[in-house]
Amino acid sequence: MKRLALCCLIAALFGLTGPLEARADEETPFQLLGRVEQVVYGGSQAGGLIARLGRVEQELFGRELPGSIAERQQALLTFIDEGSQGQPSFLFKLGVAEWAVSQRTFPAKSAKERIADLELLLEGQPGEERPLAMRLERLVALLLAEGITWEDLSLSAGSLVKVELLEGLSPRTAEKDQAVAMAIRDDLIVDGRLVAPKGSAVVGHVAEVKPPRSFGRSAEVKIAFDHLVPLGPERIGVFLGERAKEAAKTDKEVLTAAGASFLGLVVLGPVGLATGFLIRGGEKDLPAGTLFYLETATATDVKAFPIPVGLQGLMQQQVPPLSPDAEDFKERGDGNTPLN
Repeated sequence: MKRLALCCLIAALFGLTGPLEARADEETPFQLLGRVEQVVYGGSQAGGLIARLGRVEQELFGRELPGSIAERQQALLTFIDEGSQGQPSFLFKLGVAEWAVSQRTFPAKSAKERIADLELLLEGQPGEERPLAMRLERLVALLLAEGITWEDLSLSAGSLVKVELLEGLSPRTAEKDQAVAMAIRDDLIVDGRLVAPKGSAVVGHVAEVKPPRSFGRSAEVKIAFDHLVPLGPERIGVFLGERAKEAAKTDKEVLTAAGASFLGLVVLGPVGLATGFLIRGGEKDLPAGTLFYLETATATDVKAFPIPVGLQGLMQQQVPPLSPDAEDFKERGDGNTPLN
């Protein structure tokens, strides 16, 4: 039975196609393999290309895949990230399983760590003798008798997400192009469908740093909010505009977790985009745990998990009531796209 299941899984890999192919065409074989290893192990591995490819296939499936190097790499990338219309991706299933157990996801960890953590919580010990793909399918079967499916969903522009700064930010130490670690604080759920669990990564970077200048002029750290990483393969452009600021002003948790000072530091650009944090005199830092809101930049088609009745008690209320002025929000097409 296990052999049959594995054969079906491998056969399915070579039937999967998707937008990732265009990205794969622009990368070298070593870059493609590095992306797979980042997901599975948490970082690139040592050794030659063929040996590394065989190791990661053994880790996932318990055997090497057939085909050329390019075909094997594409099959891995599509299995992990893209999925197919009838079969959610490996990462989508893993995120849903984590949410069902812990009500959040842990994207900063490797897939090996995440699956082992789930097994410890559910069964008391990790199943290290089995391939990762089989271990995840076993966990899904334990958690959801009906399995995990996904549906297409159109996420509206202006949808709000509460975001937490995971690491402190200071004008004294910030550097241009430095990654800014952020995650959403609450689940993003639309019409009973889970788009992104709590803990999903928000990708951003330091776009510009200006140190304190003469005559007490303020330091300035400009942050680019790039995108939110949901359960599915899409990337959701986000920004900090007036609607997000209004939402923060009505949220007591934001205002008590250094949020009030954060709102005073936001500098809005001419089209309503947040262009930076103005840290006056170079003395103030944004500590880890700072909470704020972002909003989706444009309408985006995403894959979402339709939450079954048995798990609907895990759903959280996301969006606080907005002030009357915030209801005047309109969709904008003037530059509200992610930077990468």
